Amino acid sequence: QVQLVESGGGLVQAGGSLRLSCAASGRTFNNYVMGWFRQAPGKEREFVAGLSWIGGYTYYADSVKGRFTISRDNAKNTVYLQMNSLKPEDTAVYYCAASPRAAVTITPKSYEYWAQGTQVTVSS
Repeated sequence: QVQLVESGGGLVQAGGSLRLSCAASGRTFNNYVMGWFRQAPGKEREFVAGLSWIGGYTYYADSVKGRFTISRDNAKNTVYLQMNSLKPEDTAVYYCAASPRAAVTITPKSYEYWAQGTQVTVSS
């Protein structure tokens, strides 16, 4: 029903910035929540940021507040994750996900659609 393709990962030094993009295709709806998750080696997948398509309300994990920004482009059906002031502990595979609901949830199980993931590596 919905396909997600993300891009923008890479290698950056601490203090640098990256912007991840996640483009949705197929049949999409306004009552979707878009989320960004990340998973570091040996760690559980954790919520990073979420956006409700209706209204564009956002929610962030405490670990990234003030540094990361989730945003959208309605015309392109694309969600972005702008990552500033990156730290080595931000190193992980980042995943874009979509949930057919109106309110942001931080639970990975609540997201039905997932992109392929992109590696973000922050060097010290």
